Amino acid sequence: MVVQREMPRYKCHKEVRALKIAAIEIHADNSATIAPDDAGFAVFTTEPGWAERFHGTDEDCGFYVLYENGYTSWSPSDPFIKGYSLA
Repeated sequence: MVVQREMPRYKCHKEVRALKIAAIEIHADNSATIAPDDAGFAVFTTEPGWAERFHGTDEDCGFYVLYENGYTSWSPSDPFIKGYSLA
């Protein structure tokens, strides 16, 4: 009999750059045009394929996330806010 046990826990300690998404338009090549929630940042377009990582909704567009190594991704708002604070 295999005893199921709780998976190990990990804490996040990395620093990322991110923008809350106010609006998004996804294109045929799975790039996306993103309007940041912060008016101090211009609308921008992601690289093709980025939108495959996007799973936002009309209620929560989430965050566009840029990692130190240049990788870009998406995060839902609630987990992002709970896991990160402004540096």
